[in-house]
Amino acid sequence: MAIPTEPIGSIPRPAALLAGVRAYSEGRLAQQELADLYAAALEETIRRFEDTGSPVISDGEQSKPSFATYPIEGLPGLAPDGVTIPFADGHVRQLPRLTAGPFHYQTYADSYLATARRYTQRPLKEAVISASALSLLYPQDGIAGYPHDDFLADLLDEHEADIRRCLDRGAHAVQIDFTEGRLAVKLDPSGGLLRRFVDLNNRVLARFSPTERARIGVHTCPGGDRDSTHSADVDYADLLPLLFELQAGNIYLQLASEPDRVRVLRIIKDRARPDQRIFVGVIDPINPRIETPDEVRDRVLEAAEYIPLERLGTTDDCGFAPFGDDISTARETAFAKIGARVAGTELAAQQLER
Repeated sequence: MAIPTEPIGSIPRPAALLAGVRAYSEGRLAQQELADLYAAALEETIRRFEDTGSPVISDGEQSKPSFATYPIEGLPGLAPDGVTIPFADGHVRQLPRLTAGPFHYQTYADSYLATARRYTQRPLKEAVISASALSLLYPQDGIAGYPHDDFLADLLDEHEADIRRCLDRGAHAVQIDFTEGRLAVKLDPSGGLLRRFVDLNNRVLARFSPTERARIGVHTCPGGDRDSTHSADVDYADLLPLLFELQAGNIYLQLASEPDRVRVLRIIKDRARPDQRIFVGVIDPINPRIETPDEVRDRVLEAAEYIPLERLGTTDDCGFAPFGDDISTARETAFAKIGARVAGTELAAQQLER
């Protein structure tokens, strides 16, 4: 039996593209020149993705400013001083703050999918940001004339549209990025914030049929940016029971970088629902060492002791560059790691079949 294997999504951008983005922001590059750089980066990324043998690929998020902010780039009524996310190494990412309504996406993820389809016939997955992450845009002191409930209604409609448009465009899978899940436990150890996040996302997932939800997944990790994390110190046991309440058919779990994988696998065995496929992380994107196929094989075999084979898949712990300016991982390293995941997953499938 073949074991499904999928990427999380993002690939480090080429140096030429990063330089072009800086030049464009400084007025030294024309818009068409920047568009040409994006197209070249996308075409090369897809070609190299295909060269890894990966049965499912992504566009590497080459033209997304970040995995979190792509829908709101250019949205009127944003201030730069929103929620801050501190990472273990001391650097901080900051979300914008919504200052006026109504809230609407400026870009839907299916536009990236349509562009990528020009360059490949391989099954494509698309990542979308969660409703819970975007809920953090609304300020705690409210917005005059735009109540929180009105914002949530607009947000849920837009998030549903983002997912549905990708499904309608023929996405092999749509992955909801939920990296704020583990962070929610850190911010509120009582679990109340995580519960609100799960309930909010489930309000969107409830709008899809069981057949559609089989193509929708949720990804969780402790963050991965500039070789650092924001919530790796949070115990998985405080996240997973509620995570598995999400009404998604696929769950993508960071696991390769966990210090005690067996303990986590036991929790998965006890708490995952029987209608969920579990994609376990077998590659650590923030570790510069490239895993060998044999190492990946052994991690898959370990997971197969706790997860039924018909519900097991493999993935990377996180994207390799979820923010467009992250250069902590080389493109060559990212593709080598993906190749090891594909080869190691196949080795495990062969051994399990025997």
